[in-house]
Amino acid sequence: MTARMRRITHPGPPAATRCTALHCKAVPLRLTLRAGQSVSQAVTAGFADAGFAFGYLRLDGAFFAPLTFVTPAPAPDDSHAAWYSATYRAPAPARAISAGVHLGQRDGQPFLHCHGQWNAGADVPDGGHMLCDDSILAQDVEAEGWGLTGAGLVSRHDPETNFTLFHPEATPLPDQTNAFLVTLRPNQDLATALLDICQEHGLATARLEGIGSLVGTRFANGRIIDSLATEVLIRTGALHGGVCQLDMTSIGFDGHAQSGPLSEDAHAICVTAEILILALTE
Repeated sequence: MTARMRRITHPGPPAATRCTALHCKAVPLRLTLRAGQSVSQAVTAGFADAGFAFGYLRLDGAFFAPLTFVTPAPAPDDSHAAWYSATYRAPAPARAISAGVHLGQRDGQPFLHCHGQWNAGADVPDGGHMLCDDSILAQDVEAEGWGLTGAGLVSRHDPETNFTLFHPEATPLPDQTNAFLVTLRPNQDLATALLDICQEHGLATARLEGIGSLVGTRFANGRIIDSLATEVLIRTGALHGGVCQLDMTSIGFDGHAQSGPLSEDAHAICVTAEILILALTE
């Protein structure tokens, strides 16, 4: 028997549109990010040099000194349903086990949103939401990702959650597209929403990349993160034969990252999910 899906109550009225999925073209890239730059500077420059203002990048294996981040935390008041911890700063080189970062825009300028798991020392949590302006690359790193045209993530205030969130916005559409840039609203099952998008657009097989937050996390091996808000990263994600398979890293209020395939239980979106669906040819 599957567990009943937990829900979260946000301070504002639910938005009428619960899912946005825009056609785009995703171009595979391998970018060299230079040591001594902030993550924001290095990622933005790497994509710009390749000719892109929007994209998604994996930072697996990168070293940072310092690494600056926050973890999810209970909300201090009723203006939000969940909030962030105090800022952690790991001064010694910290290595990302897995991390994913969206490059979008806020107020007309490049802006990054990054979740990950890392080895940062015994005295700090081992995962969370990276503060990209204040985290510095300790070594050059080759990072794999996708540059996007046709759609990009742009920040704007979200009345439902009272956060400033990324939303997909259309840019000039290329002649051919091979992906969808997606954001999902709270209190819908992540896997079901992704399956519905793929079914609507006739995608039988797809690769899934991205980050977001869930109302708790249940893993296939029986482990549970019971926090009302958990920060998540897709380590590997695939859709095939009407089944959505998600292997994820999740960080709850205790700051302890856990990873593995999700259980078949429903997992409600907490605040948002920012997903790149990459069409595959069978």
